[in-house]
Formats: sequence, C-alpha cells, structure tokens
Amino acid sequence: MNKRLENWVNWVLYDELVKGTLNAPKHLLGIHDYGDGQVITAYRPHAVQVCVTTVTGKNPIHMEELAPDFYGIYFDTKKFKGTKYRIQTKYEDGTTVLTADCYAFYNEVITDYDVYLFAEGKNYDIYNKLGAHPMTIDGVKGTYFAVWAPNARRVSVVGDFNMWDGALNPMQLHSSSGIYELFLPDVLPGAVYKFQILTRTGDILYKADPYGNQAQMRPDNANIVADLNTYKWKDTKWVEDRNKIGRLDRMKRPMSIYEVHLGSWKKADEDSDFGFYNYRELAKQLGDYVSEMGYTHIEVMGIAEYPFDGSWGYQVTNYYAPTSRYGTPEDFMYFVDYMHSIGVGVILDWVPAHFPRDAHGLGRFDGMPLYEHPDSRRGEHPDWGTYIFDYGRTEVANFLTANALFWVEKFHIDALRVDAVASMLYLDYGKQSGQWLPNKDGGNENYDAIALLQNINTVMEERNPGAYLIAEESTAWAGVTAPASLKGLGFLFKWNMGWMNDFLEYMKLDPYFRSFNHNKLTFSLTYTYSENYILVISHDEVVHLKCSMLNKMPGFEVDKFANLRTAYGFMFGHPGKKLLFMGQEFAQLREWSEARSLDWFLLEQPLHSKMQAFVKELNHIYTTYDAMYYNDNESMGFEWIKCDDAEEGIVAFVRRGKTAKNQLMFVCNFVPVEKTTHMIGAPCLTKYEEILNSDAEEFGGKGRVNGVVKAINQPCDRMNYSVCLTIPPLSVMVFKYDYVDNK
Repeated sequence: MNKRLENWVNWVLYDELVKGTLNAPKHLLGIHDYGDGQVITAYRPHAVQVCVTTVTGKNPIHMEELAPDFYGIYFDTKKFKGTKYRIQTKYEDGTTVLTADCYAFYNEVITDYDVYLFAEGKNYDIYNKLGAHPMTIDGVKGTYFAVWAPNARRVSVVGDFNMWDGALNPMQLHSSSGIYELFLPDVLPGAVYKFQILTRTGDILYKADPYGNQAQMRPDNANIVADLNTYKWKDTKWVEDRNKIGRLDRMKRPMSIYEVHLGSWKKADEDSDFGFYNYRELAKQLGDYVSEMGYTHIEVMGIAEYPFDGSWGYQVTNYYAPTSRYGTPEDFMYFVDYMHSIGVGVILDWVPAHFPRDAHGLGRFDGMPLYEHPDSRRGEHPDWGTYIFDYGRTEVANFLTANALFWVEKFHIDALRVDAVASMLYLDYGKQSGQWLPNKDGGNENYDAIALLQNINTVMEERNPGAYLIAEESTAWAGVTAPASLKGLGFLFKWNMGWMNDFLEYMKLDPYFRSFNHNKLTFSLTYTYSENYILVISHDEVVHLKCSMLNKMPGFEVDKFANLRTAYGFMFGHPGKKLLFMGQEFAQLREWSEARSLDWFLLEQPLHSKMQAFVKELNHIYTTYDAMYYNDNESMGFEWIKCDDAEEGIVAFVRRGKTAKNQLMFVCNFVPVEKTTHMIGAPCLTKYEEILNSDAEEFGGKGRVNGVVKAINQPCDRMNYSVCLTIPPLSVMVFKYDYVDNK
C-alpha cells in the first residue's frame, strides 16, 4: 500500500462506513488534496476491479483495494481537477459501470443562509432545496437529494439505481443543521427512491421523501424523481390578473364552487381498482362541464399523495406530491393550466391539521418525534388515530408554510381550503380530560397553531396577493377572516358550517314541522356579516348514512325535487359565496362513494336532467347579476321583506348590488301549498320581472309562473308597496327590478 495513501486514510471513518454509521462520507470518500498530490477513494461492494479514468473513460488507472470493498489511489501531482474524473467499476457478473464520483461534488445547493432561515422557520423556498431536484453540476446530469433528519445516526439515498443498498450512497450531514445532502450523478427523472435512515437506537427505517414531488401508485409508496421546471405554463395573464385583485375586491366577486373528487366524478373503468382518468383527460371533461354549468371555481379534494383511497386525500403522506392516481406532476400542471384557460379558478383542499401513522410517512421520521409534537397530549388525535404537527417547532412550521406557498407558486393553485381548522385551534379538540395539555395560560387555545395560520395567511398575501386561504372552521372562533394585522387568523373566507347544519336540518323536516323550526331558516342572518362566509353543501353531507341531498328531502318523488330546487334557490339568494358537491347539481340518488362514478345515467330521467338545468340557471343568474354577490359582506346587500310568519312558510327578501339597477327580490315557499293572488311586500313602486321560477316546466315543475308583475301602492309585510303573485308549492322565485325612490 502506498505509504502516503495509508497515512491519509482515517480508519475510524472507514469502520463507520462499513458499519453503516458514517454521516460524513465526503471526509473519507471522493477526491482530496494531500500535500502536493491527490488522494481518490471509493467504496464499491462486490467489485472485482475499480479504476480512475478521465471524463471520457480513457486511460483507466487501477485503484488499490485498501480494505474489503474500499479502494484508493495516490497521485504525486494534482492530476484531476474537482469532479473531472470518473470511477470505472467492474463487477463479478462482468458488468462495467462508468460514473462520476458523487463524493467529489462540493457545490452546496443548501447554503448556510438557507440553514439559518430554515431554523428560523422563514425559508419559504425550502421546497427548492430539500427533496429531490434534477440538475446539472459541472456538466454532469443527476439529482440532488436533501432531507432534514436531525435525530438520525446516518441517512442514505436508496433506490432502483443502487439496488436499494444503504451502504452505497450515505449522505453528507450539512454542519449541525440536521440536513443530509448528496448529489447522485446519472440519477434522472423517473428514478424511484427512498431515504434509508439509521436511528439512534439502531433501527433501519425506509422513509418517503417529505419534500418529494412524485410518489408511486399505491400500494407502492416510494418516491419518484420529478422535474417541476419543464412544464411550459400558458396562464401567465391569468396569474398576473389574479394578483391584481386585492382582498376587498375579491370579496365582491362571484364565487360558485363545484367541489369534486377526481377519482369518482367519472371513472374510466368501473371494474378496475386503477380505473382512473388522467389529469389531462379530466381537465377537458371536467373543465368543459364546469364551464358549461356556469361554475366559477372547482374545489379539488385530496390531491397531495395519500395511501388509502377511503381517506379521500385527508390522510396525507407526501405533502409536496400530487397523487399519482391520476398522473404525473406535469399532468396536474396541465389540469390547472387548462382550467385557467377556460376561466375556472382552482381551489385545493389542504390538510395541515394532522397526518397518518403509515410507516413510510412523516411519523417518527428519524426514529424520534420530528414533525409531530413529542407529547402525545399535544401530538396525537385519539379519535382519528393520527399525529398532530408540532406547530411550535420552527422547521415544522416552515414545512407547512412553504407547502402552502408551493401549491400556489409551483402549480398555480388559486386558493387553499384548509381542512379541520378547529382541530388546530383547540388543544382539547376531540379529547377527554387528561388527554390534552393546556397552554401556558391554562387555556385550550393552541397559540402555536394560531401563530402559524396567521403567518401563512400573511406571507401568502405578501408573495401571492391574488391567492388566498379558506378555513373549514366549525366553531364560533372570532376573527377567522379578520386580517392577521388586526389579530385575526387572516383567512379570506370561512365555510359557514352553522348555516349548513341549521338549513339542512330544516329542509329534512316534513313541512308541517318546519313551522316549529323556522329559526333554523332565518337565524344565520343574525351573524352572516361577522365573517366572510362561503355557504357549503359539501361531500361530508352526503356520506356515511347521511343520505344524498335528494333523499334528505321529505315527500314523494316530485316533492323531493321541488324541495331541493327551493333549497338551492334559497341558498343562492342567501349572502355568501356558494359551494355544491359534485352530483348535487343533478340530484344524485345514492350517497357518494369514492369507489364509483357519480350516477350520470340519471340524466336520462327528466326530473334529474331538469334539476341540472335549474342549477345551471342559478349559476347563470348568480354570475350575471351583481346583486347576488357584490355586497355579500355588507348589510345593504340584503333585506328581509317577509321572515316572521312561521305558519305560512314563506320568506321573501331583497338582494342589492352596487347600483340601483338589476336588484333582485326572492320569494321562497317551504310548504306544499299553492298560494294564488297572494300579496307580498315590494321595496318600490315599479315593475318586477320574474327571471327564475323553480316551478317552470323546464325545471320539472307545473308551469305556475308569473312573468312581469307591477307593484301597487299598498303596504304589505314590512314594505310600503306590494305585488300580487301566484306562489307555487315548494318553490323559489326571483324577480329583477330597478329600484326607484317613490318618496
């Protein structure tokens, strides 16, 4: 053995390498200056010959086997510069592999400043550094891998490129940051990988990449190297225009949302467990349907990768990867791009409240609680069987904040609907006495989660002023949609769960009993301006024996349809943005199941196709008349005409836009009794043109419509004037008028 070579080798590091505990392999392997010369070492198990060659593979020079599987060579001069050499390895089966030396690359992608910001919780571009990133360094194509695992003894990249052998590619620990990194030459997009982690207790874990951008199709759960920078976006103008819309302006725009589960909206093959349409196929089919129906937005359930179909995407294992069920990340980019091309915004469900215990996921990531809070009273949901993020740990807060930005900045998502916000805000959510830990002041508010949500909303508005977050928050927490600067949480909108629960309870009742529950219909107007609300009838209301929307309605078939049309009409007239779950627009009969398509065959039946036509017309009226949305958050936008006659079951109200033109009057009848020549209060002495009547034959009714009616100078209800109407049973009517001051 060359004496200089023998003197250079640190045999303690070699012993660690062989034992699989070495976390600084670049201190032993690769190229190193030594005096006037150079040392090159390599670790090649199962090799029969290892050589150093030029970049072109010419003039190979045999390396000496210094110890089992450990090869080295000493040059008297600086023969090679940096990475400008190759390692040629011949194996027992005769295979010869020529590759750049991964331990020769010292070009740090992650800088000390990146590490500092990450530790502060403020490296909002960390997704460009951690994970797997195809790149070219010193003319060599490969993939740069980086992972945060501060409690690990050693981390290796394993995959189909190294026989899943953790001994071959141990990663280099970046100073004291807990971040491991390694550039692997010749590992290109499409390569399958995981991180093999040796824990402090000696266990070997195989973990999916927390920042990985693509995952295998379940039940496989490794990551796939993906390049997110090759797609050519065509929605530049959309994003530019979106970012010009301020917070207040956004609230004055129409927003009718179609909530959709991509895997069950339509299936390519009902009999196949993998019978999903691709994102690109869905873009055309779903986008054109949503556009034709008049929706302004879609809300996509469960896109971040998840292992179990039955979780609908709310048990996430890969927060930075769109699910492979429907294609590649680039396919999903096309999906969003296409939606924007036809004028449809894309909202994505996002789940920062908890994550599952799957062995390959975030739980006990490096053998210790890392992403989850270490105290089970803070770190676990006993009812859900999931882990809770440690919101107070800066690196975890950074992971979540950057993830919210990632979907907007990399995939051009327009908004995130944040799932289960209440479970984040309350330390005792879903827990019994003894199962939760109070905050420092003895209360149940989760100060860390509050600070995180405020910061995410603030940073999102600063970096992407046209994007926003929506809270699914089921309690009366004050200031959910107040700006963070005013000590609110900073969301732009909040789901109105209170309205949804009350309204559905009311609609399910036999009309006889509705008179005793009239407050369930009207109570929401006492708080509707306390937050910026979205009225929702979501997927949660049509699963788990809750019945479909149609089967919630009382009466015979024709009554059910009439009830449902009335319900939708009232919902669209009520202040607040709108959301309907897929299938509700044509009165899906069965409860929703993620395992099958919607029952599109129902559209062959007139009542279902006419219900679809009714919802389409509601969307048309909603987007055409600004009275339906412009003053959703202003008291001038709504006024009751008739709301206090519980026995009669008729309510009427006015919606006002930004001018006196095209104001709307709604009349809703929630009992199965027809009223002829019935007087209803009117806001002014003018003509009222009926622009919608749910009893019209085209919508499945009997055609008892009014056309144009004139107000008379006769007080009625709360108004100085009145109109005489035919009010069909179980119906909603909308009248357009221009307000005139008759005083």
